[in-house]
Amino acid sequence: MTSHRKLSIAVLALVVVGGTGFTSGPGLSWQLTDTGSTARFRGLAPVNAKVAWAAGSAGTVLRTVDGGRTWASVGPPEAAALQFRDIEAFDSRHAVALTIGNGPDSRVYATSDGGASWTETFRNDEPTAFYDCMTFLDRRHGLALSDPVDGRFRILATRDGGRTWQTRPTDGMPAALPGEFAFAASGTCLVSAGRHAWFATGGEAPSRVFASKDGGWTWSVTDSPVPGGPSAGIYSLAFRGPGQGIAVGGDYNTETSAPDGAAVTRDGGRHWTVAKKVPGEYRSGVAWWRGRTALAVGPTGSDVSWNGGVTWRRFDTGSFDAVACTPDGSCWASGRDGRIARLKR
Repeated sequence: MTSHRKLSIAVLALVVVGGTGFTSGPGLSWQLTDTGSTARFRGLAPVNAKVAWAAGSAGTVLRTVDGGRTWASVGPPEAAALQFRDIEAFDSRHAVALTIGNGPDSRVYATSDGGASWTETFRNDEPTAFYDCMTFLDRRHGLALSDPVDGRFRILATRDGGRTWQTRPTDGMPAALPGEFAFAASGTCLVSAGRHAWFATGGEAPSRVFASKDGGWTWSVTDSPVPGGPSAGIYSLAFRGPGQGIAVGGDYNTETSAPDGAAVTRDGGRHWTVAKKVPGEYRSGVAWWRGRTALAVGPTGSDVSWNGGVTWRRFDTGSFDAVACTPDGSCWASGRDGRIARLKR
């Protein structure tokens, strides 16, 4: 997919959503924080109830260490012309962030001092590669996903916490479909649980899910029931252990209609079924919260599932792109116009 077409998908069909994002619902609401920024934050990495990172447009990276009461702008100055779409954080000092684009616009930056300084640890030199998202299996081992190069998705890997990266051979990767690609919408097109990893695709029908059981060396692929198309498919995955997973998506150009836009698996992605009650609109981010509870967000609202993604209920109409929850039970969401919020109930 060309850089022009891919980047245009990321900015088309913007919808201004009224209100503050607070609506009545099943005891849930988003509490917006004052970020002092107008960037669009598609990269989100909360660590706990106090510490969170967000990365977005115009090379912007924000960090809070007080639960969102204050945010510091800590992005690398040399990335001001780039678009961050994913950030993975380990604590208040260590984070790894990914910028997107064809050729050298796809880069990885790492910090070990809370963003006071950054090191560029990877710059793409393959003209047809376009990196979309990252995941870390643990503090040392991480993967990044590129759209197909010579007919196969490309995996970049680190074994030292993002300080160095190596391109994996593609002999363990199934062939991509013509026109198939991943969506750089919320940093969650590639996710992991232990040694297991998954990534989701669109651009062509059907949308598919690739799965690895060996840390990203070899992959299998399964068709999903989520419709695919030029701007449609699975935008986000979330797995709770190696078995139970959720996929959400739709079509970015028809935000208010997404039939069959959510699916679930109980066997690690080998089989997927459409949710019995889907959000019904395009959703770009999904995350597990507590137990069988999950959250999904998109430009037109947020939904909660209390039963592992089988049925969804709207609880908010504000615009968000990404959602993430932490082991201590705090959940955060981020999106356009500097919007970053914490979940309240």
